Amino acid sequence: MEFQALKGVIDKKYTEKICSKLILGTAHFHEYEQKDQAFNLMDDFVELSGNMFDTAHQYFNSEVILGEWIESKGIRDSIYILTKGAHPDDGKPGPRLNPTSIINDLMESLERLRTNYIDFYALHRDDKTVDVGLIMEVLNEQIAKGRIHAIGASNWTHPRIQEANAYASKHGLIGFTFNSPHLSLAKCNEPRWPGCVSADNELLDWHTRSQMPLLSWSSQAGGFFSGRFSPDVKSDEDMVRVYYCPENWERYERACTLAETKGVSPIQIALAYVLNQPFSTGAVIGPFNKTELLSSVEGAKIKLSSKELGWLNLKEEMGAQAYEK
Repeated sequence: MEFQALKGVIDKKYTEKICSKLILGTAHFHEYEQKDQAFNLMDDFVELSGNMFDTAHQYFNSEVILGEWIESKGIRDSIYILTKGAHPDDGKPGPRLNPTSIINDLMESLERLRTNYIDFYALHRDDKTVDVGLIMEVLNEQIAKGRIHAIGASNWTHPRIQEANAYASKHGLIGFTFNSPHLSLAKCNEPRWPGCVSADNELLDWHTRSQMPLLSWSSQAGGFFSGRFSPDVKSDEDMVRVYYCPENWERYERACTLAETKGVSPIQIALAYVLNQPFSTGAVIGPFNKTELLSSVEGAKIKLSSKELGWLNLKEEMGAQAYEK
């Protein structure tokens, strides 16, 4: 499994954290009948050289299960936690991007995760009515207390991220060092959940220029490339609403073509699309078992050229001789 370096802040100095490019998502842990199933999956992930886990205050039981597993293994120092807070619909509906909610969510997450620090802390949603200065101030207070090592945004637009980092730079504060929007080969017709941000071509261009790492959630588009879906299969209303469109079916067909050429599966090509961008990326994956986990591990090894990336994303055409095995 490949690795990437992400910036964290310890003792007010930037440090490099060497994180697996595959990030094990925990949002689905509540769907297991027994928590041992989640424990076994995390064991397998670590054995395969994975070391980064994605969770959120809003996931509740997932944080609890992850925390119990980390404590039982005694490996807190060798893994990285990405968790999120200040979701607008977390307990009490309404605006929650404020110092009180951020601190409350953070402290509860620390307790559930049975740790005294979070490696990567992201704000789960944005609220553009809130001044970014207030948010950067409270996050930096938590960095200074050692509770957070790095801060980032999940589902923020890049102009807001730029605004926040400009404030941080002007006031001698630590800014966002990563972004965690949705990025997949299948493009969203509309947000899957209210307030979500998906990486379009403009955002991808910004990441290419800024070289800010992007940690993608739903990197495999909810299984769109798994073969379980087709234009005639419309039983999953959310998938139809978010991903069904002629352009995405063309991307699916191209993924199938390239997969056959390389001797892999379409869903592995879709994962490779996320991990071969011209800037540092990580992909949150949500396997339910070891077989699906192994598929992602193999998919993370696939190399795609810039021409293949453009072809998959319908940005250019190319002849069969341009495919790289």
